[in-house]
Amino acid sequence: MSDTLSFLIEPARAFLVHVGQMLPRVLIAIAVVVVGWMVAKIVRFATLKGLRAVNFHVLTQRAGMDGFLHDGGVRADTTEILALLLYWLVVLAALVMGFNLLDLSYITDLLMRVVLFVPKVLVAVLILAFGAYFARFVDNAITVYCRNAHIQDAELLGRVARYAIVTFVVLIALDQMNIGGDIVRETFLIIVAGIVFALALAFGLGGKDWAAEFLERWWPRRRR
Repeated sequence: MSDTLSFLIEPARAFLVHVGQMLPRVLIAIAVVVVGWMVAKIVRFATLKGLRAVNFHVLTQRAGMDGFLHDGGVRADTTEILALLLYWLVVLAALVMGFNLLDLSYITDLLMRVVLFVPKVLVAVLILAFGAYFARFVDNAITVYCRNAHIQDAELLGRVARYAIVTFVVLIALDQMNIGGDIVRETFLIIVAGIVFALALAFGLGGKDWAAEFLERWWPRRRR
């Protein structure tokens, strides 16, 4: 009878021993996550205030990024998104430390991949912000210069330069996040080649009169 009782009690005793060994680690892991969450809130607040102090939100507004987000139904602006990304970066880092204390290697490896990806997203957002602002600056500069030089289609030339720079900046941002890679670059080159080929056909075949008029407006011949 005693052997039977011991056989029944032994698994329960082993389970309680295991729980007793794991409980301190679980409490420490919970404490690490809570502290990390509090630090993340402080980092988010400091980042938001710091970026607004250096007028980063003005740059993103002039670059058109905030307007693009609002048109897409996103209430937050680019500054708030950057602060939110840093917030989750700290939270994920705390979760990695917590799960690492519990020896949950599979979850830790998954979270580490996310943690390593978030800084790439931050850099990509910064590249888009400064690149879009530079593209808008070039657009305005070319438009003003062409108007002062009395060149036709000043706004069209500015828009073309702006969209070309934005496209190049988007490719750099995607490459920073390791998205697309060679496929995106080759697709971009194919699109550019298609546009050039279509313009060549328009100038060479059906658009002779239009091309002549277009060239005449830009480079008028000197009349004797």
